[in-house]
Amino acid sequence: MGRLHTHNHGKSHSTRPVDLKKPSWITQSSKEIEEIIVKYGKEGLTSSQIGLKLRDQHAIPLVRPIIKKGIMQVLDENKAGQELPEDLNNIVNKAVGLQKHLKSNKSDSRNVRALELIEAKVHRLSVYYKRIGRIPKNWKYKSVVAQLE
Repeated sequence: MGRLHTHNHGKSHSTRPVDLKKPSWITQSSKEIEEIIVKYGKEGLTSSQIGLKLRDQHAIPLVRPIIKKGIMQVLDENKAGQELPEDLNNIVNKAVGLQKHLKSNKSDSRNVRALELIEAKVHRLSVYYKRIGRIPKNWKYKSVVAQLE
């Protein structure tokens, strides 16, 4: 992952498998893998956390080549996903944490600017997710409401 407000992406990440076909060592059926995903989704894990658990505990490197669907599609079909997309939720939580910091550190002008950038990113993401239908058209980010959640 790169920095939030630059176009650089960085190089620290795991390498995805080269072949996009079902690995030979996977013994679970597509149905069993979907049940595992739904179980983790109902426990409140995000899609990236579910992917990590599948990779580390169940030796499933990628879900899409096996079940022909992504983790988010499976969660949406079974109504086990979160109401906000994961990246939008993470950025809203970052903004809330920064607002709490600024309440106790009123003279921190550098982070006032950082909060403006984060909130602009929230608004840009919300416009995109409204356009594709992932969040309701009337969803609006309000800093006071976000702190209460």
